[in-house]
Amino acid sequence: MNPISNEQLLDQLNWRYATKRFDATKKIPDVTWDTLEEALILTPSSYGLQPWKFFVITDPEVKAKLQPHSWNQPQVTESSHYVVFAIMKNMGEEHALRFVESMAKTRNMPLESLNFYRDMILKDVINGPRSLIVNQWAARQVYIALGNFMTAAAMLGIDTCPMEGIEPPKYDEILGLPAKGYATIVACAAGHRNPEDKYATQAKVRFPASELIEHI
Repeated sequence: MNPISNEQLLDQLNWRYATKRFDATKKIPDVTWDTLEEALILTPSSYGLQPWKFFVITDPEVKAKLQPHSWNQPQVTESSHYVVFAIMKNMGEEHALRFVESMAKTRNMPLESLNFYRDMILKDVINGPRSLIVNQWAARQVYIALGNFMTAAAMLGIDTCPMEGIEPPKYDEILGLPAKGYATIVACAAGHRNPEDKYATQAKVRFPASELIEHI
């Protein structure tokens, strides 16, 4: 493993910003996009359950349908790739058991050796108190994926803009998500910044570390 330097990490995080205008003529190379999709897949989640699906939109017609339900923000149509982050609605026992079976197969373990882990998941997320808010729990997991995606993109020199100014029910309708068992939570535009985007050169506004970080 060859980790990047401290300076490289901070340079890229300082370089990134919530891009307001993308250059619609510049597309993310396939090899780079494949890497970003893999980064999404590698996102950690509680118990490893991955209660989500990522809908990658590059079709201009679909983007055009979504834009009116996104406060008419230009990022939707100008971006190279537009990702809709959705939760698996009302995740149940079937998904949890399928995950445990996948773990046993991937790690070449006897399925029964994971009985304790399986029961812990069922007791907590599927049948326990958390089951009453399982969709809210899944939404919090989705935001881990969003953050991971944006950081990975910055490391590769790809611009992004998280999009909460959207109408999830309309997105669901346009993308046909109810029939698939998913529901929109948030979206993220990705591509290359337009050189005329005035926000690209503005200084970041952050409270000082003394206010945000406390060592105990």
